Amino acid sequence: MSEKKFIWGTGRRKTSVARVRICEGSGKFIVNKKDMTAFFTIKQHQNAVLAPLQATGVMDQYDIFANVNGGGITGQSGAIMLGIARALCKAEEELEAKLRKHGHMTRDSRMSERKKYGKKKARKSFQFSKR
Repeated sequence: MSEKKFIWGTGRRKTSVARVRICEGSGKFIVNKKDMTAFFTIKQHQNAVLAPLQATGVMDQYDIFANVNGGGITGQSGAIMLGIARALCKAEEELEAKLRKHGHMTRDSRMSERKKYGKKKARKSFQFSKR
């Protein structure tokens, strides 16, 4: 019996962290023990997650298992996208140029700004009355 060889990739976006494992297979995609389409119900998020696979043309060559936590759905889909791209680079190094050209290898560093004291939110102030 042959052991499946998993390749790991970690992706982050906003406050979401995704741990992605890929192995050679038939194209199965599991996110947090659910099917990918059941976890990401919005087409935009599904396309974001599948973007690295479509850019490299390896859609049905790998089984993908992702565990993601923290943040919201958009951040989680972005984190999984980066995790898949990093794992694909470890699996096949010649794919890195394609992934980098499409922008899948760069971590999106935008984070929400912290709340400041004396303010309602990060920048919003309380209503000001001169008199």
